[in-house]
Amino acid sequence: QLQLVESGGGLVQPGGSLRLSCAASGLTLDSYVIGWFRQAPGKEREGVSCISSDGTSYYGDSVKGRFTISRDNAKNTVYLQMNSLKPEDTAVYYCAATLRSDRPYDYWGQGTQVTVSS
Repeated sequence: QLQLVESGGGLVQPGGSLRLSCAASGLTLDSYVIGWFRQAPGKEREGVSCISSDGTSYYGDSVKGRFTISRDNAKNTVYLQMNSLKPEDTAVYYCAATLRSDRPYDYWGQGTQVTVSS
């Protein structure tokens, strides 16, 4: 069964950090483009970051310089390190996988809640 499972979300104060994990089963992540998305209440889903199979990474303008995406192929896991968190980063974060960056994402996780609040 193909499955992506996110973890690492939680409540953090502004300026704090969290590391999200996206663990895969049933598929080998190093063959896929892995994306992180987020959706806040009442807002459309937003692309946060993605990493290609060759390690090339991309970031949305709102998170550049604060978030870092990485992958550990041995653990079949992709991470999103989030630093200098702001209240506007509050959302449910999802990871997703696609074999090609020009195709829709085929597999999605269930999401993990990130809340940035004092």
